[in-house]
Amino acid sequence: QVQLVESGGGLVQPGGSLRLSCAASGIIFRIYAMGWYRQAPGKQRELVARVTGGGLTNYADSVKGRFTISRDNAQNTMYLQMNSLKPEDTAVYYCKAGLGGSEYWGQGTQVTVSS
Repeated sequence: QVQLVESGGGLVQPGGSLRLSCAASGIIFRIYAMGWYRQAPGKQRELVARVTGGGLTNYADSVKGRFTISRDNAQNTMYLQMNSLKPEDTAVYYCKAGLGGSEYWGQGTQVTVSS
């Protein structure tokens, strides 16, 4: 059974930082492309950042220079370091694992940026 479990969300002030984690089980983690997505109220889910099994990364323009995605294949865990957070970063953040036609999602973690 595949499980993706996100953690690390919470309430932070503008300009603050958070680190999200996504712990995976039930898959051969190192061969999966992993990604962080987010969905704000009333908006569509959007890609935030993605990392391939080989470590190649890409980011949404809105987070470039502020967010860093990484993965630890030995720990079956993906991370998202979020710095200089803005109110518009407020959303539920989801992790996704993808390989070919298969994809799996976590349950999401809430990130709220507010003073």
